[in-house]
Amino acid sequence: MNSNEIKNTINLDEIINEDINLSLEQEGCLDIEQSLQNTGYAVLRSLLLKNECEQFSAMYKCEDFFRSRINMTRHGFGRGEYKYFAYPLPGKLQALRRELYPRLAVIANQWNDLLGKSVRYPEDLTTFLSRCHAVGQVRPTPLLLQYTAGDYNCLHQDLYGDLVFPLQIAILLSAPGEDFTGGEFIMTQNINGCSPQAEVIPLRQGDAVIFTVHSRPVPGKNGRSRRATMRHGVSQIRSGRRHTLGLIFHDSQ
Repeated sequence: MNSNEIKNTINLDEIINEDINLSLEQEGCLDIEQSLQNTGYAVLRSLLLKNECEQFSAMYKCEDFFRSRINMTRHGFGRGEYKYFAYPLPGKLQALRRELYPRLAVIANQWNDLLGKSVRYPEDLTTFLSRCHAVGQVRPTPLLLQYTAGDYNCLHQDLYGDLVFPLQIAILLSAPGEDFTGGEFIMTQNINGCSPQAEVIPLRQGDAVIFTVHSRPVPGKNGRSRRATMRHGVSQIRSGRRHTLGLIFHDSQ
């Protein structure tokens, strides 16, 4: 099937349209902030509808949407593959990135204050991306990942350059137990060289997990914060096919 035939199977209006429904009330934002402070991650239930998940998954077969494809085995990242979207991003993906960024920038600045960092993140995504592009980070980083039986993603951090936004998002597009088995999202935390603490984060189709890219503040002695180093990965897929939408806010060199 060629690209045009694949596009005909996708409802492009649902993906290209920038209309999104982010019903994060003040209470929900506080819950997200509290979860991120306590654990380094927060889960947004049903961020995408089932049909939206299916449309994004179907895009994987159409090369026109992407700038590159990565074979994870070849690069020592695990087993499986993923594709980076090209600019301009599909409208709904761009809208998610644009609307979620300012809510997370507030938390990112609080974290930098606690860690004694002078870097301040601007209130809007456009200004932040301008900073990325000014230092040579010009390639888009949102990506679509595909795993089949036996695939996995090693623990890692998505950095891409010197300018890094400390939070990112993964949205599970496939239904656990129906489309695939295994493939749990995993995070580890390491403080001051101690043995890493690992946690499995259960997700349902359409759920998004907001999580730490590289490090976050945790309470230390005398009211001072310590730095916790975070990594994330995906356990081995036992059967089926798993698609995930990755939303990273900084661009790549």
